Amino acid sequence: MKAFEATRTFFEIAADKLEMEPEIREALLMPNREIQVQVTVERDNGQLVNFVGFRVQHDHFRGPMKGGLRYHPKVDLDEVRALASLMTWKTAVVDLPYGGAKGGIGVDPSTLSEGETERLTRAFVDQIHEIVGPDKDIPGPDMGTDHRVMAWFRNQWEKYHGFNPSVITGKPVEEYGAKGREEATGRGVGALTCKLLKRLGYQTSGTKIAIQGFGNVGTHAAKFLDEAQFPIVAVSDVSGTYYRESGLDVRSLLRHKIEHPRGLLEGFKDCDCLPPNALLGLEDIQVLIPAAVGGVITEANVDQIKAEVIVEGANGPIYPLADAKLRDRGVVVLPDILANAGGVTVSYFEWVQNRQYYRWSLDRVRQELDHTMSEAFENVWQTANEMDVSLRTAAYMIGITRVRRAGEFAGFA
Repeated sequence: MKAFEATRTFFEIAADKLEMEPEIREALLMPNREIQVQVTVERDNGQLVNFVGFRVQHDHFRGPMKGGLRYHPKVDLDEVRALASLMTWKTAVVDLPYGGAKGGIGVDPSTLSEGETERLTRAFVDQIHEIVGPDKDIPGPDMGTDHRVMAWFRNQWEKYHGFNPSVITGKPVEEYGAKGREEATGRGVGALTCKLLKRLGYQTSGTKIAIQGFGNVGTHAAKFLDEAQFPIVAVSDVSGTYYRESGLDVRSLLRHKIEHPRGLLEGFKDCDCLPPNALLGLEDIQVLIPAAVGGVITEANVDQIKAEVIVEGANGPIYPLADAKLRDRGVVVLPDILANAGGVTVSYFEWVQNRQYYRWSLDRVRQELDHTMSEAFENVWQTANEMDVSLRTAAYMIGITRVRRAGEFAGFA
């Protein structure tokens, strides 16, 4: 199944519950603009190479568009279109004054030197600088990009338009970035996992958690949940699944990842090392957090899932047919458009600070994040119970309703 098809399926389920007219559905689903560009870069050895870049601006009814920029070999227009749509509903669910966008370049960043990555970023900005800006479309970091890429992006954009750090978020703290931005998505995942488990009646000591993906989201979620006294019994990355029934030493995992030349868990001791895909089917876990890439739980492998609760740390990790099967089995799924919205929330805080030429403390960022995410969770939980729908459908219903209302005020123009 294509990524946008999956997103559209979840949208249609919620739209059916809302009894939405077909013409309004099409107006809300159709992207406002899709850009595809060729990006030519000179390698360190002097060779010229070409990549394809994308920027999809899905919706602008609730404010300037917001969405990450990812560098990954599987980036294509369909994926970027789906992620831009997700950002529209995500920003609406947590009630940020944004629309949705997304961008990416089809490239494996591990094959690029730092200089090549910088030149790629600047060349991409040269192609799209006219359609992004603080009041138009504000990019941010995503898979394969980081604070350095955001700093290069901002610098290149400012060559055309002048000083304005609010053009992009996820910048280094010393370059007008927000404290707490790097941890924000994982912290939000961890905080809402705790809130959901408490609401469902799970006790801390007996609730075992497995996290697929040990990148930025997975590491910060693991750290938060470990500090909350939940046993993290398994984590995985491309090198394998690392499992210990009594719980892994998360601090040792983080230290090993930092010290590994490629930032992997490869070679980590004092646990069982299983194949990477073994994590999804582990028997003795209550909570599964897919925090790697999209489309990892499908109709083909959903029957292997033994977890009772799934928190979507990644974007689109569960396809619709698998989601329906999980729902029929009574598995509670906290959807991506709520669970991983911590990143865009703190990106909003960064944008606000940049517009005010002011800086918040880390404590304030965390307090505002926790308040925003908690309020959104309560709204979704209440809607799910009142309407007798899943948490995913409830989140989509809230997001769609808010976007539709803004669209009606704007005349859908």
